[in-house]
This record gives sequence, structure tokens and C-alpha cells, in this order.
Amino acid sequence: MTVVSSMLSKGQNLSLPEDVERIDVVIGWTETEVAIDPSALLLDADGKVSGDRDFIFYNQPESPDGSVRFLGASATEDGAQTRIAIDLTTVPDSVHAVALAGSVGSGTFGEVGKIAFRIVDGAGQLLAEYITADATTESAFQFGEVYRRAGVWKVRAIGQGWDSGLAGLATDFGVVVDDDAETEPAGAAVAAGEATETRDESGASSASRERANSGVRTAKKPVKKAKPIEFKLAESDAWQPARLFSVVGVGAGEEQERRATSALISTMQAVRPFARALCSRMGAPVGLFEGYIEVQYDRGDSKVIPDAVLKVIRGSRVWTALLEVKTGTGKLKREQLESYLDVARKKKYDVVVSLSNDVPASAGELPVEVDRRKLAKVALRHLSWAEIAHEARMLLSHGGIEDELQAWILNEFLRYLDHPRSGATEFTDMGRHWVAVRDGVTAGTLRASDQKAVSVADRWVSLSRHLALRFTAELGVTVKHVLPRRFRSEPAARNAAVAERLAADGAFEAVLQIPDTAGDLVVVADIRTNKIRCRTTVTAPAEGTNARRLSWLLKQLPDAPGQVQLEAAFSTDGNETCEHLQVVRDNPKVLTEGRSGDIVSFTLEQVFPMGNRRSGTAASFISSITSAADAFYGSVVQPLRVWVAPAPKQATSAQSEAVASDNPPAV
Repeated sequence: MTVVSSMLSKGQNLSLPEDVERIDVVIGWTETEVAIDPSALLLDADGKVSGDRDFIFYNQPESPDGSVRFLGASATEDGAQTRIAIDLTTVPDSVHAVALAGSVGSGTFGEVGKIAFRIVDGAGQLLAEYITADATTESAFQFGEVYRRAGVWKVRAIGQGWDSGLAGLATDFGVVVDDDAETEPAGAAVAAGEATETRDESGASSASRERANSGVRTAKKPVKKAKPIEFKLAESDAWQPARLFSVVGVGAGEEQERRATSALISTMQAVRPFARALCSRMGAPVGLFEGYIEVQYDRGDSKVIPDAVLKVIRGSRVWTALLEVKTGTGKLKREQLESYLDVARKKKYDVVVSLSNDVPASAGELPVEVDRRKLAKVALRHLSWAEIAHEARMLLSHGGIEDELQAWILNEFLRYLDHPRSGATEFTDMGRHWVAVRDGVTAGTLRASDQKAVSVADRWVSLSRHLALRFTAELGVTVKHVLPRRFRSEPAARNAAVAERLAADGAFEAVLQIPDTAGDLVVVADIRTNKIRCRTTVTAPAEGTNARRLSWLLKQLPDAPGQVQLEAAFSTDGNETCEHLQVVRDNPKVLTEGRSGDIVSFTLEQVFPMGNRRSGTAASFISSITSAADAFYGSVVQPLRVWVAPAPKQATSAQSEAVASDNPPAV
């Protein structure tokens, strides 16, 4: 039997397995300073689109038949990725190929570095991969295409770019571009998935029909933000506004799950941007959302009752998901999820979604392993309550909701989730082995091979991802938990490495990469000393005296706590010096006097007390980690800026005249 490699070189093609019906096109990159917007073009036999509606991108996220869908972007352990879903069974016969490309709004692909173009099936299995790093000045780039020959679907690596951006790419494939319009064309709303209310009998909206006759607009729509509703007439702080989702009488177990599920589905029904954001995470198309709770299905002689059924309609296509919800300490069960997968396969539904307080250590991981054979026709995805809360906060804080009533409803949903009785927690428990592992570290008896240590290591990585999600929602940028590349697809090896360091050094470490900051935020939890150390390292200016380099740093930190430790590293090997920030403020020379070489970097570190309880909100390990990271970012990391060399200066007029007099023109 010949094994065909999934790795493609430029120009190479590969046949997709005959039993694969749905694929995801994943474009991944590491340099997150430049964002890549994916696009897909449905091409006829001449290599052109048959109409503007065959151009799929951020302003038009789905083809008319629903066969190709833009699923959005997400952070990964290695950087960022964006996805396009293709249902091979519903691609029209007139479409001979789907061109898969990307564009950047600013900068070029030469600044992005290596870019991975991957084809995966519904179970996440890699089918084909093409890595390109030869782009230079291009602002749009075609990575590959999925095409069919003699009834067989294939994928080809292309690697071709355009300096003229998304508009140039689209025009070359026959799309009519209308970027010069100062006002939105009539169909622009439906291009972003908004105007889908007025429909004819075929399910097509009136805005869609108008859209077919106008050129696409490749400029991104500006983000708008609703003003929050303010309550100003309360006579004291003790007065609380009425709750839309009451917490009175909420018990535990099934009652808690029903209340949380009902609140979630009704909020998604009322706040369309929120529904779209969550459904996109599940792989759904952009369209009208409907949710139903506790629907009964027959499975042999028994009944199967998922917590909710989610449906999204786009034109003639209906996407369906079964939702299983857990709150509090409730755990997902393999048998239950597999029964839902059986029902979904029989009903030809698209996905089963699990929702619980479990925060997987990395995106795409499932908290429960199931029989992979059951994933041949139905996808299984997991969401945590933490991700749902972060998505809501992102929309409220950074735009996406224009209606004040919708903003109030979403805020009320967050009020409900934040209440302990909801059972929807972000990340509050280090697991049942935490106390034993903590005591083993303190006593020096913990060994890396102890399965309890491996279990707690997995919880630490989940907590690190939780920190990244919190910062992402608060700051409105994608914050990445940085892990070595070799651990991306090997959770067992990752957890073993974390456990090994815990046993050897008694410490955990998380590295958070936050866009536009001068340095990464590093959080170290030292179990032996019961302390948390937060630090960041910034590159010093490459010119000027050491005194000027130090002054550059101090001017940026006028409000940083005096107990922050400031370490300066000099160009001479092994030459470092460290003092508290307040001491350096009082006498800057204490950090530089008697030192040889130039300062090349500064490291700032602050020590915080550590909670040691496994869970809860007061004096817990988790709350102490999050509060320390928040405090250090706000007072130290946030004010710092990368040093930028000044532009070269022109000579003054007097200097120019002097040079001219010394160098008369030749006769």
C-alpha cells in the first residue's frame, strides 16, 4: 500500500478521500501583527465567477447556496488562523473550482512570514497542507484551490499574489468591484449577514435580489457601538435594577442547567450579532437563528432529549446543531454525547455541541473523548461558559452591537452568568488533585510521573488559556497563550513537560503575547515560595548613553509600584544589575554606575501573594493568578512602548551653504 504525503509543494495536487463530504480550509500564520482576511471564489470552466455572489469574503460571508462559508478567525497556540468551510456535496455542478485566497488591509504578505494552507475534514484530520513563505510585496495571495476532475475532488497548491490587494484579486476573477461608492449599496447589509428578514417563497431576501445587481464592496464596514443604558435615579448604591434573567429560586443540577440554557438561547434569539458570533464558533453559516429547548428524539426504544436544538437558515439551506449543557460541577459524559451523535447522523444534522465549565487547554480540544467513527458525518465541537462570556464582553466593549435594547439584553445575560447561582463559571477550580499536588511540591515528594501532577498540569494550561481569553475580551485584541510548536497537537507531551517542571522547580509558567505591547507578559506561580511573579522584558534604545536609556524607561512608568524589580542587562556577557524601581527613581546611577557595556534590555518583575485554595473566589489560587496578571499588565506592561529610532535629520540651511562653499562646482 502506497502512503501519499499530505504535504504539497507549489503546483502539486492531491485527490481528497472519496468519503469526505465537508472540509474546512484553514489559513494559519504566526506574525499576528498583520491580520489575514480569507476569501473564496466559485469559478466556472473559464476560471471566472458567474456573478458577484460567487465571491465569498468578510462583507459577503456565504455563497447563495450555502456550500461555501466564511467562519471567521481565532487565536491559536502558534498565532492566528481563519477558516472557510466547504460542503462538497452542495457545490453547484457549474462550479469547477473554488479558489482560496487571502488579503491584508495594511502591510504585505512579506511581513507575515510563513503561512500554512491546510485542508481538514469534519473530524479535524489533516488531508493536505501547503506552507508558503516566498511572498514579498503582495497584499493579496491565492494559496490554493479545491477543484474537481471526472467527479473526483482535488486540492492544488498555487502560491500566486497581487500587489493590488483584494480588489485586484477579485477583479482578475471577474468580480465587479465598487470600492469608490461613498454610501453603502442597497445590498451591503445582507453582504454582512444583516438584512435577511424579507423573503420570497424560495427563501431569498429582497436585499439579496438587489445585491445580485450591484458590484461588491471590498472596503470593510466600520464597527459601530451602542451606548449602554444608564440608570441614574437610584437614591443609593443599594438600589439594584431589575434582572431580566432572575436568579431567585435557582437550584442546582438539572434546574440550573435548564435556566442557563433558556437564558442563553433567548439572548441569542434577541441579539443577532451574539448568535452569529457563537454559531460561527460552531461552524454555522451566517443567517437567521432559531433555538428550541428540550426537543425529544427517538433512539431505539428510548428517548434522547438534548438541552437545545439550534438552527440557522441561509437561503434554502438549514444548519442544525444539538446542544448538551452542563453547569456547576456537572461533567460531560461520553455515552450521552455519542447518543446525540447517533441522532444527529440519522437526522442528517451538522454538529453536536457540548457546553460546560471545562476550558480545554487549547482551541479545538475536547474535554471528553468519543468514538471517532461517529464523527464521519457529524462534527463535535466544545464551548465553555468562559468563551461565551468573553464573546459577550467583546461585543459590548469593542463594537458589533448598534441597538441599545440589544446591548441591554446582552448585558443582562452577562449579569446572570456572573451570579454564582447561574452555575456558569469562567475558570474557578484547579481540580480534585490540586491539594495533594500542592502539598507534594512543598514537601519535595512530587514526581513528574505522578498522574495527579499531569492532571494538575493540564488544569494550569487551561488556566493560562483562560487568562488569554480574559485579556482578549477586555482589550479587544487577540491575546495568545504561547506554547512551543511541538505541543500544538500533542496535549499529553505538553502536560508531561509542565508536570516535569513543576516537580523539578515547583513552579508553573505562562507566557501571554499581547499585540502592540513592548514585551510578553510572563506569569510564574512558585508553589514552594507561595508567590506569583509577573514580568516583562523590553529592548532598550539602541542609541544614547546608559543614563538616557534608563531615563527613556522611567518616563514611561510614572505610576508603576515602587516595589517592582528593575533589572538591566548590559552588552557585556554576564553583566546584569537589579534594584527596586523606587530606589532607581531616587538614584538612577545605582543601576548603571561601575558597569561596562551598553544596556541592551530591561526586565521588570513584580511579586504578588499566592492563594492556595483549589477553588472559590476568596483566597483561591486562580483568583490570585488573575488579579496579579491584571494588576501587572495595567501598571507596568500597558504603559510601555517599543523604542523607535528617530528619522534621519536634514542638514540646516547654514550647514548646506558651508558644504557648498567648501565644494565649489567643477568647471
